[in-house]
Amino acid sequence: MKKAFLFSGQGSQYQGMGLDLTEKFTPAKEILECGSDILGFDLKDKLANSTAEELAQTRLSQPAIFTASLLSLCAVRENGVDCEAVAGHSLGEYAAMYASGMLTLEDAFKAIKLRSEAMAKAAENSTGAMAAIIGADNETIDKICSEVNGFLAPANYNSPVQTVIAGEQAAVDEAIAKFTEMGKRSVKLAVSAAFHTKLMQSAADEFKAAVKDFTFNAPKCDFYANLYGKKLEDFSDMPSYLAAHICSPVKFVDELNAMQSAGIDTFIELGPNKVLTGLVRKTLSGVAFANVENLASLEKALAAVKGE
Repeated sequence: MKKAFLFSGQGSQYQGMGLDLTEKFTPAKEILECGSDILGFDLKDKLANSTAEELAQTRLSQPAIFTASLLSLCAVRENGVDCEAVAGHSLGEYAAMYASGMLTLEDAFKAIKLRSEAMAKAAENSTGAMAAIIGADNETIDKICSEVNGFLAPANYNSPVQTVIAGEQAAVDEAIAKFTEMGKRSVKLAVSAAFHTKLMQSAADEFKAAVKDFTFNAPKCDFYANLYGKKLEDFSDMPSYLAAHICSPVKFVDELNAMQSAGIDTFIELGPNKVLTGLVRKTLSGVAFANVENLASLEKALAAVKGE
């Protein structure tokens, strides 16, 4: 069994995520204390008491999801389970960097704080939108993106049957109308910015400057990258990579295929909800998968992984 840990992205948050894990595993307290000190607010309180609307705000959702993912990581490692590879979806790459040893806990939280603030600021200064397109192939999606008025581009290649587009609001609305005419389903996402497109360039520039002096260690396991859709080999300029990551599509389908080609046969999603587990199910065949977000799912995942 060759395992990969997958880490959740923005949009998977919910009130109370990861909290029952904090009561059982001692390292969880260090995670909460470290994050609270760096972020300047009580993480445990925010996880427990924030409304859905509050958790949806980029400045809180990114550190909150990151924290919940680390709590799940702590839980599986405390039970003797580790991995040969890591990958994250968008925001999830930061949990993957911590899990692989590329960033210390302190620097990972500092990076998340800087990223969430830069992206929130860019979102407030733009009128972007995003939509998930169901059942259209990439060629058709590219064609529609090029035909509409205004800027529009693919942002997340999530599965063979789902791609997220992002751009100016009017362009997204025009594309949705075209896909509807073609009989394709579209779901507009509850975001106010076109993440993973050139419309986030101001956030990328600000973030790159802010993390230019961070120490990025070589990872202790294989690290698969959204930007390239394959294993990352060059870690010499991570600030530039992470800046490009903010403005570039997430090639998650390619990542999953690359991991399977490299012999990964078990995928464990760590963090709130089961979004990535669903993408694994829709993309790959002949692999095992599980998610860990609380004590109940931890028990199921451990039974599956340990063959109990």
